[in-house]
Amino acid sequence: MKNFEFILPTHIKFGEGVSQNIANEIKALGHKKPMVVTDKGLLAAGIAGKITDCLEAAGIEYCMFDEIEPNPRDTTVERGYALAKAEEADMMVAIGGGSSMDTAKTIGVLLTNGGKVMDYEGLDMFENPICDLIAIPTTVGTGSEVTFWSVITDAQRHYKMSLGSPKCAAKIALVDPDLAAMLPASIVAATGMDALSHAVEGYTCKVSEPITDACGIYAIKLIGDNIRNAVYSDDKEAKGNMLLASTIAGICFGNSDIAGIHCMGEALGGLYDTPHGVTMALLLPYVTDYNWVADIDKYANIAEALGEDIRNLPKRDAAKKAVDALFKLCEDLCIPTMREIGAKEEDLEELAQRASVNVSVDSNPRKATKEDFLNIFKKAFSA
Repeated sequence: MKNFEFILPTHIKFGEGVSQNIANEIKALGHKKPMVVTDKGLLAAGIAGKITDCLEAAGIEYCMFDEIEPNPRDTTVERGYALAKAEEADMMVAIGGGSSMDTAKTIGVLLTNGGKVMDYEGLDMFENPICDLIAIPTTVGTGSEVTFWSVITDAQRHYKMSLGSPKCAAKIALVDPDLAAMLPASIVAATGMDALSHAVEGYTCKVSEPITDACGIYAIKLIGDNIRNAVYSDDKEAKGNMLLASTIAGICFGNSDIAGIHCMGEALGGLYDTPHGVTMALLLPYVTDYNWVADIDKYANIAEALGEDIRNLPKRDAAKKAVDALFKLCEDLCIPTMREIGAKEEDLEELAQRASVNVSVDSNPRKATKEDFLNIFKKAFSA
């Protein structure tokens, strides 16, 4: 048996209405002035207001940073950092998807360590833990509420860089299905497929281990059982299950790693500023088509978890069914193609180069070079 470590520094509280306990959580931590990190869309939709109303009712003073964009930039983080210092915020509350939570984590790094965002690119590059952070997810995809990674776009390089350490994990995650109940179908589809990519990669990557395997395959089945209903109906239970699956998938890849799907998807998102969930969704079946031969048993398990009938099939044929299942999902959920998101054929070489130097490239279950990534991009682009 191989040696492994498993870390989960975040206290998870799941259930309908748990986000409404935000004031008590802040008081229990001993803080007086949080900075709320969110985006203008969540404010306009009244979702962030459900949280800030609780703060106001409890008499808790707060400041607001609502400049979060789909792929948060280092310049955005630095504006948030400046505001937090000026307002003397003593903790943070992140409301939203991974963009809000990653921004809050990185602001927290700067608050306790100083410097610039790019000073801390990589794993364990800062010394002091971030200030306390309460993460409240409102999408069903990122799992960032339980991971200790933050992905920020370097605005000059148009490159997504990663900062990682258990020291940047949220203190508490309030995972509330009520906040996901009104998500539009397109957001459920893209972020749900993002969660699926986390579970698939966390389960199959080279640094997976028994606990992450258990979380990964459970999350894959939960997504397979619920994502279509969550997208195409008002089934609150299905959306709640997708939110739970997202958190469990976050636990999975947060303690193992991501792999080729993210290497390629982050290259796409960095160059074109495409929403992260969309890039993960459109590339998921193509990278899986490249990877499945590297771990026949695990990909057969994925096929079964996604509802494919693999009874009486040879293991190799069963594993290939995982690819079929993912292509079916993309078709059923109307996931856009590379051409539809505005990708250009002349950029494929650059995209492959960026994918080949991603921090997680060595975790891919099958060795992948720049040429391999280029061939996968070409297949996806020609679809």
